Amino acid sequence: MNSIYSKYFQKSRSFLYPILGIKKSSYSSPTGTYIAIQGLIDADDVKLICTFKQEETDKFKNFEEQMLITNPLFDRVLEVDGYKLYIFDLKVYESDWFNFLLGKYSKLSTTFKKAIKSFYGENSAEYKFMDSYLYPEKYFDDYAKILDVSVSDLKRIGELCDPCDLDKETLVVENLEVSKKDD
Repeated sequence: MNSIYSKYFQKSRSFLYPILGIKKSSYSSPTGTYIAIQGLIDADDVKLICTFKQEETDKFKNFEEQMLITNPLFDRVLEVDGYKLYIFDLKVYESDWFNFLLGKYSKLSTTFKKAIKSFYGENSAEYKFMDSYLYPEKYFDDYAKILDVSVSDLKRIGELCDPCDLDKETLVVENLEVSKKDD
């Protein structure tokens, strides 16, 4: 590793979305992922919100049926301004959820780590970065050189990726009069 990823990226998409078991190469991917909806769902509710543009094609309907609505973690879907917000209940992974909120990605369970690694695949451009966040001890020397800091400082911090930004992980919907579709 000779560089680090320094821009903010949607942590819920990288660390939480893979637990849904939806392949990266699936027909559709969310336009956004969030851990809260302002005024409706709080981060402490342990819900993952995935937004998809409303689409009436047969391909999307098949994807929706096979990957979203029948997903064991599926809670409900809301329709807002041309988008469908699929809400997944991750309470079964509550300890992982709170490690995620704290930015303790190396403390995620083996189940989560396997899902993330499987989602990205070892040949993807993101894999090395994700691996360094999940297993930082393997990368302390590399990051110390890149950042020009001591290995001991990195070990003391323990993580190589910043925690999620709650503001950026919260969906703000102008008109919260959503129509609930609990199919």
